[in-house]
Amino acid sequence: MLDIALLPEEYAVCRLPAGSSIPAGLLSGSADSGLMSVTWTSDEVSIICRADRAPDGATVETPWRCLRVAGPLDLALTGILASLVVPLADARVNIFAFSTYDTDYLMVPAVRLAEALATLTHAGHRVSA
Repeated sequence: MLDIALLPEEYAVCRLPAGSSIPAGLLSGSADSGLMSVTWTSDEVSIICRADRAPDGATVETPWRCLRVAGPLDLALTGILASLVVPLADARVNIFAFSTYDTDYLMVPAVRLAEALATLTHAGHRVSA
């Protein structure tokens, strides 16, 4: 059983072309700017940010809701994401998952949030808003 917190904001999953710079001002902010993750690859720059901070010119998928697994988690643990993703896959709820050093995050489409929360609760996880 995991403790999971539902973050209050709506989020966007964004894609910029490979080699793009991070848009000015996107990384400036404070604790109230919400969660942000940037991943560079040779194929793209992916940005997860609050929906109202999605960069101009990006391909943007929104709105998503974000769930944070209570951490920090030991990096040697196995099966954390599987315990979340498998029940959601069985319920046919699509997800977008990512991790930080301390914990794992799972995003679900806002229109599927109630179903996702019920599924995770039924799987034995504790979800708090």
